[in-house]
Amino acid sequence: MRCTRGFIAAVIFLSAVTAALPTPAPAQAPSATTPAPKMKLTRQKLSEMRAKWKANKPKLKACRTEVRKKGLVGDDRWFFIEDCMDKS
Repeated sequence: MRCTRGFIAAVIFLSAVTAALPTPAPAQAPSATTPAPKMKLTRQKLSEMRAKWKANKPKLKACRTEVRKKGLVGDDRWFFIEDCMDKS
């Protein structure tokens, strides 16, 4: 009998404690200013991209200059260079 009362008291206590915890904020929709990554870059994909780019060094140099002007870092930098190299 004592165990049952103790168990019921513990359940009531835990339900009251969990009800008092703050609820997490709903997930925000991605903003228009942050582009979603196109894909996950792997070491192999990066090496393939760089091998292709080294064949056209003058264009790569121009694309890198644009990246520095825009201040891009991380994957955004690689995606921008990829798009820049694919243009004309």
